[in-house]
Amino acid sequence: MPIQNFTLHQLGWQPGYAQHLTLQDFEAGYPARVVAVHRNGLAVLSARGAATVILPHGLAAAVEPAVTVGDWLLIETDAPRVLRVIERRSLVARIAAGSDHRTQSIAANLDTLFVVTSCNDDFNLSRLERYLAIAFEAGVEPVIVLTKADQCADVESCLDAARSIAPAVAVVAIDATSAASIAPLAAWLAAGQTVAFVGSSGVGKSTLANTLLGNAAQATSGTREDDARGRHTTTAREMFVLPCGAWVIDTPGMRELQVGAIEAGMSAAFDDIETLAAQCRFHDCRHQGDRDCAVEAAVAEGTLDDRRLANYRKLQRETANAARSTRERREHDRHYGLLNRNAQRLQREKKGRDY
Repeated sequence: MPIQNFTLHQLGWQPGYAQHLTLQDFEAGYPARVVAVHRNGLAVLSARGAATVILPHGLAAAVEPAVTVGDWLLIETDAPRVLRVIERRSLVARIAAGSDHRTQSIAANLDTLFVVTSCNDDFNLSRLERYLAIAFEAGVEPVIVLTKADQCADVESCLDAARSIAPAVAVVAIDATSAASIAPLAAWLAAGQTVAFVGSSGVGKSTLANTLLGNAAQATSGTREDDARGRHTTTAREMFVLPCGAWVIDTPGMRELQVGAIEAGMSAAFDDIETLAAQCRFHDCRHQGDRDCAVEAAVAEGTLDDRRLANYRKLQRETANAARSTRERREHDRHYGLLNRNAQRLQREKKGRDY
């Protein structure tokens, strides 16, 4: 399909988005979808074709987390300028590196999140649980994709381990270089559907994207032999269309994936622990030496993996810290805004322009 001729339906538009727009909105502008974010503007696709549009500073500051690939925008009819960001159906995000703990958008309005890991030393259940919690928080269906199955002597053990932490989540083992091997992924790649790949560097996300595309559009590089970790290949998020009509967002490899305030996602990813916790003697049981703790009893009986409980506790701490940091930052921003407004008022009074 030529890039100029996509209909809204082909771009992934769903009737629910229109519920957030008025007749006046449609008279003032038209919907477009973000396919890439650049320093000089946003690359979008719409029924009108491809364009680069400007996001006004005031609007950008009001959208948190920031506009990202997959977002739907309302573009001004007579100018390449964003009028508003259409309410998201889903947003996958993480806490950005740094001390201010701001939320960083990864991809918006997804139907499926492919959590990609390889059947080598990168395979890590605690990391998979982290990705699953983020997917559940976003309300996006996760699919665990195990790559490099052709290089693994015991793929079944990896499949069993992945299924053990998420019995309701589909797990697929593939050779990312083989079109025949990736055929099972077609179930999530219907025309108009939007999926994203997330995972560490070197697990084969870009190779998988290339195989799905049938070309080498995404640069790839090898894996370091000493630690089975990959070199960064994808350096920016970008949305592109597959021959089947599905849209794929490839993301840079993430060495660190710090979670935000994802209480709902945690409950879904660790529903077995949450169910056990409801059986504890005390409703505020910390699962660390409390009397009649059903969670610790399950660990002692061997029905709950101690590693899984340790990861649950770790992610709980991160979630609590993120929630506290968000409250503190908002209070700081509110206080700073008040000081700034008072300073501007005093400046106007000084200049005799206080009307």
